[in-house]
Amino acid sequence: MEGPRDGIARHGSGPIAALRAFGSQVHPVFMLPPIAASWFGAVLGGLESVAFGAVHSVAIFAAVYTAHVKDGYVDFHVRDEDEDHPLTVTGCRIALGGATAVFFAMLGVLWIGVDLVAVLLTLPGWLIGYHHAPQLDTNPLTATTGYPAGIALAILGGSYVQTASVGAVSAAFAIVFLLVLSGVKVIDDAQDVAYDRSIDKRTVAVAAGPPAARRIAYGLMVLGLAVVLALVAVAVFPPTSVLAVAAFAAVAGATRRADAELATMLLVRGAYVFLAVLIAAVWFEPLG
Repeated sequence: MEGPRDGIARHGSGPIAALRAFGSQVHPVFMLPPIAASWFGAVLGGLESVAFGAVHSVAIFAAVYTAHVKDGYVDFHVRDEDEDHPLTVTGCRIALGGATAVFFAMLGVLWIGVDLVAVLLTLPGWLIGYHHAPQLDTNPLTATTGYPAGIALAILGGSYVQTASVGAVSAAFAIVFLLVLSGVKVIDDAQDVAYDRSIDKRTVAVAAGPPAARRIAYGLMVLGLAVVLALVAVAVFPPTSVLAVAAFAAVAGATRRADAELATMLLVRGAYVFLAVLIAAVWFEPLG
């Protein structure tokens, strides 16, 4: 049964229902990669401070939580796109306010403990998350690159808060993930072409058509993997990074003839493996 219109949870009432509704906006499949990217950046930065690494990763969590709440609010309460949503309008506003407060508190810690550049590298993550719907998802470029750009910024910010600098390796990894994950996002968006077109959400699949979107998607992924191989060849990346390329390439190859839903599911999980192997390659490089 739907709760009061001015309550927090749409289904049920009381603190337990409210907590469940707030918790429903935690989506591990999409939240763990940005947090892992933050720690990956910290590893690239030498992991000088676990405390600042934790502060940055909490900020990233708050930014992604903000994105999920705002996206759900727009899709259900504004666009009528979703069939259901656990939070009322009031609940969405409370969740957005809470996540935003946590994010800016962490930003303040980074400003005081590191410097303004750490803030400038972290703040765009929240801006992208908050404005993804309904602003950024109406343009093919920003609809595609929003989440990948968040991952790239998490790597850069995670690295910067460790040493107050961004090395060439951190920047290179950020570019690689921006390319590879943008390709995955194009495939993901191809699941909802008809509906996206009906609500003026202009993804690459809407703008260019599904066949062209597929070619663009795999082109971006191949380019990202090629960048890794090129940087291994010039000794910027550790040689074991080739294993990450092989693992993701195998997954991507297996999805070429799969439908958009299955391909997305496999590619997202392949991205987990890609990130995990890259982290291991960098972490254990001194042992090589």
